[in-house]
Amino acid sequence: MHPFTFSTAKTVVFGAGSIAQIGDIARDQLGARVILVTDRGIVDAKLHESALASLAAAGVAVTIFDGVTADPPEKVVLAAAEQARREGAEGVVGFGGGSSMDVAKLVALLARGEEELSSIYGVGQARGPRLPLMLVPTTAGTGSEVTPISIVTTGEAEKKGVVSPVLLPDIALLDPELTYALPHHVTAATGIDAMVHAIEAYTSTSANNNPVSRLLAKEALRLLGGDIRSAVREGTHGEARANMLLGAMFAGQAFANSPVAAVHALAYPVGGHYHVPHGLSNALVLPHVLRFNAETCSRAYAEIAPCAFPWLAEVPVARRAEAFVEALTHLCEEVGLAQRLRDVGIPREDLARLAHDAVKQTRLLVNNPRPLSESDALAIYEAAW
Repeated sequence: MHPFTFSTAKTVVFGAGSIAQIGDIARDQLGARVILVTDRGIVDAKLHESALASLAAAGVAVTIFDGVTADPPEKVVLAAAEQARREGAEGVVGFGGGSSMDVAKLVALLARGEEELSSIYGVGQARGPRLPLMLVPTTAGTGSEVTPISIVTTGEAEKKGVVSPVLLPDIALLDPELTYALPHHVTAATGIDAMVHAIEAYTSTSANNNPVSRLLAKEALRLLGGDIRSAVREGTHGEARANMLLGAMFAGQAFANSPVAAVHALAYPVGGHYHVPHGLSNALVLPHVLRFNAETCSRAYAEIAPCAFPWLAEVPVARRAEAFVEALTHLCEEVGLAQRLRDVGIPREDLARLAHDAVKQTRLLVNNPRPLSESDALAIYEAAW
């Protein structure tokens, strides 16, 4: 067995109603004054009020930054970091979906004023120190609460990642009740996103692909595949919501250590240029990338297929990878996601531009089980259109 490193959040707090603990945890581990990084939708829905009540009861002063947007641009990150410095924040709470948690990670780092955002893109460039950090997901999808990755939109549409162990939070607090009010389409898209994380982590060619990540990926697929339909149909289904949130975290832990690949590389330009939600962008290219990769990793797909879809254990191994792709395609349709790039307003004449941008995602493509050229990317987009 080759050497590997497995890293994750220092502490995970999980359970229905666990948001009531945030005040005591923050007082003990973040400090007397924190900045809560979130988005306007969370504030308008008052989803953060239970957290604010707990923080106030514990004597923790809170300043709120609610300017996070989907696919957050650099200016949002810099504005949040400036507010943290101005208000004298001693700790950071990221509260919301992946974008809010990604911004919070960088706020914790940049608020110290010792590093510039422009200098930390890439792998291992951010070195710290940072402010104490707690992440609280309100969607079951990104797994950002346990990853050392923050994705930022630079320029008009390009996305860049900051990847460093220093971004791993001190505490990940997961309360399934915070996900009860998620709309059906968000539940579906974020759930598929988490499944993609698990699939790509399991098959990643990263030198750090390891037994722990593969084990977590399998369990993530079991939880997510088993309960995504129930969570979409019945938003307050407690067991389904808990399993989705836990599965998304397991998938996050898996790909944080065994990184994702071509599905994400091809999804990023779709989201960047057309503002298609990230989970849906993944779903649109997922089956076509898997068919492309099956030439080199059909056995790996056959191994994980029954985790998400138990009945596929009865399909012969030689045919199981294709059956897996078909089952995922049907699942995306069943939970109400768009099926084709044309369905989200992408014109065919733009596919070449998407392919050109996708191959710039070398940080991701290096992990793909099959080398992918610009012409390959174009063929995949054509199939998805």
